[in-house]
Amino acid sequence: MILSGLQIEKNIGKDIIIEPFNRKQLNSNSYNVRLHNKLLVYKDKVLDMKKANEAEEIIIPESGYELKPSELYLGRTLEYTNTKNYVPMIEGRSSIGRLGIFIHITAGFGDVGFAGYWTLEIFCIKPIIIYPNVEIAQLYYHTIDGEYEEYTSSKYQNNTDVQPSMLYKDFK
Repeated sequence: MILSGLQIEKNIGKDIIIEPFNRKQLNSNSYNVRLHNKLLVYKDKVLDMKKANEAEEIIIPESGYELKPSELYLGRTLEYTNTKNYVPMIEGRSSIGRLGIFIHITAGFGDVGFAGYWTLEIFCIKPIIIYPNVEIAQLYYHTIDGEYEEYTSSKYQNNTDVQPSMLYKDFK
């Protein structure tokens, strides 16, 4: 079952932490999250799953930054989240999708107990200018049935910034 916006709000500060929280970003069954001003772009033309791929940082100015098709940009939410007893999930906003921007390619599913900023896998169909602080995605929350173990990852838990893939750690 998906939580309503009012139920999300009732759980703020308890099982759902969203910092900063702004009620204006609350929807009927989700919460809009904003884009930070920092992006990462991988430097190599060919990525290798078994190594840490080098990335360069791009700062999105207030005047905007043009995303180019066929390039993967890693961004992050401005909001820090911590979720207990619910499964957090992220989707791009429909207004963003209608401009041809994908906000996550495969990683929209969160884990119970995840704490940190959401890394966004951003890809566009056509060149488009984006801006920092735009409400780019929405979080929604599912109830979970049965016993579970909370998420504990040495790779992504308690992150403080945009995170490139750390799949290479699985090969060690």
